[in-house]
Amino acid sequence: MDRLTAMELFVKIHELGTLRKAAETLDISTAAATRYLVGLEQYLNVKLVDRNTRRLALTTAGHDYYQHCKNFLYELHEAEALISASTLEPQGTLTITSSISFAKLYIAPLIPKFNQLYPKIKINIIGANRYYDILDSNVDIAIRTKEFEPDSNITIRKLATTKRILAASPKYLNKRGKPKTIEELEHHDLLIYNHANNPMILNFKQAEKEIIFNCNPLIETNDGQIVCAAAIAGAGILVQPMYIIYSDIISGKLVPVLSDWELPLLTINIAFQTRRYMPAKTRLFIDFLVEHFREKEYERYWNMSLS
Repeated sequence: MDRLTAMELFVKIHELGTLRKAAETLDISTAAATRYLVGLEQYLNVKLVDRNTRRLALTTAGHDYYQHCKNFLYELHEAEALISASTLEPQGTLTITSSISFAKLYIAPLIPKFNQLYPKIKINIIGANRYYDILDSNVDIAIRTKEFEPDSNITIRKLATTKRILAASPKYLNKRGKPKTIEELEHHDLLIYNHANNPMILNFKQAEKEIIFNCNPLIETNDGQIVCAAAIAGAGILVQPMYIIYSDIISGKLVPVLSDWELPLLTINIAFQTRRYMPAKTRLFIDFLVEHFREKEYERYWNMSLS
């Protein structure tokens, strides 16, 4: 039995869900794939795959073995790539996930320039307002606002910090008035992005004073762009990070509210799988993104005083 092929097949079975699809990716017959899987289980003397379901499912032992196989194959492919790196251009598909707002504002506009530099690297952008599992979803880079990653197999690199602020359109403020105290928010329409951390609780701070405000929003939604569109249209007061609404503040479409109070900062991190050898495509994009943020001085603008 070719154990390397068997390991590759096993990984593909889990990722694709069927023996037939896994066999096709390795250009072998389904019968041969079955022999490889049975041979691998016999060699290890353990059942790896539960065949009682329509979609093949891993056993507990199978899940453990999958992660080890995945890591081993990744390291092997990286070692092969490193040997030929001096003669080959960086290539492959780079999968990046972030919130829809971040992808729209800060990733998509950079792709043409990155593509000019590295034409053989293709980009797969997954816009999602829920965090993807980096290890199980073949994600190379995740941009997210987690302070830390509980999994030691995930490494983070800080990209920027940003204020979170309250803001509303001039239309809304002319009609309803601008709140001067946190208590007055109870008489206003709030627009909340409900995938934020504890979205209905706002922890305001001013010098040594702290006030906790519980939101009862008029609108709550799972996407920041919807919140922004509603606020600009005059629906109410939003709570959003500056990285999403900075241009709307500068243009006057939105006006800061209660800017003498501060909410906890958000840290935007780049998360990626911990590797001894980082893939060239991953390293190049991370460095490219960090340098772009440094040149544009986003962090300085996102944390400027609005009072």
